[in-house]
Amino acid sequence: MAFKITLQPSGHGFDAPADAPILQAALDAGFNLPYGCRNGACGACKGKVVSGRVDYGAAQDHALSPTERAEGVALFCCATPLSDLVLEVREVGAIKDIPAKTMPCRVQHMEKLADDVMLLTLKLPTNERLQFLAGQYIEFLLKDGKRRAFSLANAPHDDELLQLHVRLIPGGTFTDHVFHVMHEKEILRFEGPHGSFFLREDSDKPIILLAGGTGFAPIKGIIEHAIHNKITRPMTLYWGARNRTGLYLPDLPAQWAAAHSHIRYIPVLSDPTFDDAWSGRTGLAHAAVLADFPDLSGHQAYACGAPAMIEAARRDFAVHGLPDGEFHADIFSFAPPSSKS
Repeated sequence: MAFKITLQPSGHGFDAPADAPILQAALDAGFNLPYGCRNGACGACKGKVVSGRVDYGAAQDHALSPTERAEGVALFCCATPLSDLVLEVREVGAIKDIPAKTMPCRVQHMEKLADDVMLLTLKLPTNERLQFLAGQYIEFLLKDGKRRAFSLANAPHDDELLQLHVRLIPGGTFTDHVFHVMHEKEILRFEGPHGSFFLREDSDKPIILLAGGTGFAPIKGIIEHAIHNKITRPMTLYWGARNRTGLYLPDLPAQWAAAHSHIRYIPVLSDPTFDDAWSGRTGLAHAAVLADFPDLSGHQAYACGAPAMIEAARRDFAVHGLPDGEFHADIFSFAPPSSKS
């Protein structure tokens, strides 16, 4: 059985299964409600039941008092519907709606995706979750007071663990630690989420996605978010690297393209080796975009990678008609104080 849920003041509506938390049903339907822990402990997802009945679930008293329950307030991370509902709740529509938090985390898993790319999987404390928009990043807080920023590679709906793709930077103190010293179960501290690199869902324009190296990480999060939320705007991903090893997860975007007709994947190598036996596209990834899309006037572009690639794409895409305001970028800069190294 499913019930109709209406959100105020937006007027948005969706169906929620009787046995699913209202928050999860909203997220599955593509509506971002605020949350922090997802288990009734923090109170961040609090809202008012204007009409209808709910099962309050495992809401803890310190997060939802008996007085609040009597006033019709519920924690939507654990409340389930018992009827059609009208709910008064703040929706998360932009980065300003998601406050950055400082949190500890534990290194849950480490896996080399390439000789110079490490997958870090981070686990948050039991009663904590990080709410973020696909494509945003976090900053590790180091003991010397410096910060190191890394984009989140997972989508918001898949937030039980956080994923990062860390490239080894010659002379990079933090990345050297990751590759040669760090061990699973190590404790780190970070602040986030940060950044304005996220999918603008109020548009229906076809999307160009341009990734250089580990710039694939936030692009991955954006694409997986779009798939989860059944966003079917045409999406074309160009992933550029020097050689084949730089495309450290090549099967994943190929799987997206095979499973979804609106997604295309075009890998581009700038300097393939003889051993690569490469028969695909070569040259600069942003030049491949322009060869395929000489007129970008009706498109939206998302680019993530090194400064030279971003600036060239920004300049040349504009020349080819990309409107002002439709180029969204995350530059991977490796200089202190907030370098992605």
